[in-house]
Amino acid sequence: MPGLDEDDARRRFAAARVARLATVSADGQPHLVPVVFAVAGDTLLMAVDQKPKRHRDLKRLRNIDDNPAVSLLVDRYDDDWSALWWVRADGTATVTEDEDVLARARAALGERYPQHRADPPEGPAFTVGVTRWTGWSAI
Repeated sequence: MPGLDEDDARRRFAAARVARLATVSADGQPHLVPVVFAVAGDTLLMAVDQKPKRHRDLKRLRNIDDNPAVSLLVDRYDDDWSALWWVRADGTATVTEDEDVLARARAALGERYPQHRADPPEGPAFTVGVTRWTGWSAI
């Protein structure tokens, strides 16, 4: 089964609409949540938006503060298994309230998601410097 080269992995990742963000708490507990994102080269941009949440003290942000090593996964499932693929982006995440970074994330997310154009994320922003793109495709 063929692996994907870095350029193909990045291209497929950038075209995906949602990813799963994996973080790990200080005590080693994994945490997985769906996120929307934008890709700028080897940097992933995200921001906390206004969707209803139980609170603003999000576990993913606390985990990144404790352990900035993260993975994000996108994939394509199909009942025709010859069409399957997945891509993982591993890297180091940073959470910031910096207005320049938040503005960059808002602009990039707004280009991808009409919801973010109409109601830009309030933040904080978080970025992932991708250090490794890996993937697999059935064909």
